[in-house]
Amino acid sequence: MYVVGDVLAEVYGWKAARRAIIIAFVMGALAAVTFYLVQISPPADGWENQEAFEAVLGFVPRIVLASVLGFLVGQLLNAYVLVWIKRKTQERKLWARLMGSTVVGEFADTVVFCTIAFYGVITGGDFVTYVIVGFVYKTTVEIVLLPITYRIIAYVKKREPTYELGSAA
Repeated sequence: MYVVGDVLAEVYGWKAARRAIIIAFVMGALAAVTFYLVQISPPADGWENQEAFEAVLGFVPRIVLASVLGFLVGQLLNAYVLVWIKRKTQERKLWARLMGSTVVGEFADTVVFCTIAFYGVITGGDFVTYVIVGFVYKTTVEIVLLPITYRIIAYVKKREPTYELGSAA
């Protein structure tokens, strides 16, 4: 979901949002590597639940790679587009910033994730349908959450002492 990314970019600007996105990406990748290393490590003597552990915490590296790269590309584009629209509209039309950045970010996220995770596994028209349905679903969720995003942004702007109109872009 792009609500947190939208708030970061809208209130704190591109540099702060980019920093937070990169930190989140690194932490997600680190968590994935940690789970993988724990999974391939030999179990402790007497531990009889290794198969259950692997079933719950195991993953397909391709899915994890797709997920973290989709997150990185989608969130960076979302933040960049939001800040770009904010400059162009001189901080008017919040709905245009939120919707425009979501469409771009979610599209990139979905294409990157689906391509890395399932290209060749899901083929032809089924792959295109999978990408379209994923994009439409995620974008619809963001549209439904728009009133909440508006309220969160207003709340944070009002209480953030470093926020000045026009300075976060």
